[in-house]
Amino acid sequence: MDNAVSQLDVGIVHDWLPVLGGAEKVLEQFISIFPESELYTLFNFLNEEDEAFLKAKKINVSRLNKLPYVEKYYRNLLMMCTRHIEQFDVSKHDIVLSSSAALAKGVLTNVDQPHVCYMHSPARYAWDLSHEYLRDIQGRFAFLKREIAKELIYKFRTWDQRSVNTIDSIIANSQFIQRRIYKVYKRHSTVIYPPVNIDKFSLHEGPRDDYFVTASRLVSYKKIDLIVKAFTRMPDKKLVVIGDGPEMNYLKKIATPNIELVGYQELEPMISLIQNAKAFVFAAFEDFGILPVEAQACGTPVICLSKGGTSETVRPLGGQNYPTGVWFDNQHEDDIVTAVERFEKNIDKFSHQECRAFAESFGNERFASEMASFISNGMNHGFGN
Repeated sequence: MDNAVSQLDVGIVHDWLPVLGGAEKVLEQFISIFPESELYTLFNFLNEEDEAFLKAKKINVSRLNKLPYVEKYYRNLLMMCTRHIEQFDVSKHDIVLSSSAALAKGVLTNVDQPHVCYMHSPARYAWDLSHEYLRDIQGRFAFLKREIAKELIYKFRTWDQRSVNTIDSIIANSQFIQRRIYKVYKRHSTVIYPPVNIDKFSLHEGPRDDYFVTASRLVSYKKIDLIVKAFTRMPDKKLVVIGDGPEMNYLKKIATPNIELVGYQELEPMISLIQNAKAFVFAAFEDFGILPVEAQACGTPVICLSKGGTSETVRPLGGQNYPTGVWFDNQHEDDIVTAVERFEKNIDKFSHQECRAFAESFGNERFASEMASFISNGMNHGFGN
């Protein structure tokens, strides 16, 4: 890595830190690439052990972080957050790097201070998924809540459009998000796929057990129910479901004897279950989707949706040489059944080694190298896309 890049004084701005997730894995790599960085975030609810992984020189939080019990309602403070993200003073830094799914990109910078935004996605609830978000508001006073939400979304869109105008360069986390960014903001962007710690998910080349596996938090948009319903129609095929969440009780009710719900698993048992499976099944419409890449790192082929991030992170059977999975076109149990049957008929066309090799193209080292090169080139020749 360019030593001049690692010595840059970088102000890193991140939406918030409620828990460790995919966006925080990106943040961890930013701090590793730029060890002289200082971190700014609206909220920090991490415990000391989780916070230590960031290794940041300093973590600055907004005044909103001091509100009583704010961790229970911070997502409802959207418009207040737009004002508080602008109150961070990042003027002392050589460059500002924002990690944004909604708010961090709105930080204010000087005219000669480069601002690079790694955009996980335009805020879905404000743009293409706003109608779905409003439909999900149910319960008591739902109509009133929806009307209030509509007004807040309208106000947020105005701020959101304005905030993008001050960014010098935008990095998208996938081609799918690149298209979404252009659709919403009419801004061009460069794709750098997020980092996946594939070293923890080692290749297993031995014989596989006779089961399929899926893993996710059990929430509706992950579509685990569709996978379970598909396997209820294939009683001769075993499915192992890893994860816990609000849909667990429902899945227990509809599961047949060939479906095993093992609940939340620590990392090592989860890896073992993925390593020994015939294939990993994934039905969610994701911006990127880390788990399918981790499964391929284990040498496990992936049966997944042909849209969103998995259309870029899984090479389909019939599409090119060395397939790493099978695509299906619609989030419907019929499509999943057909894809599973197609996989089994062509199982000899999949190579555990090829799955692993493809997954390596999404690793941490690749991400660090591409990010450092992007920043170095911008500092030397100017930013702008």
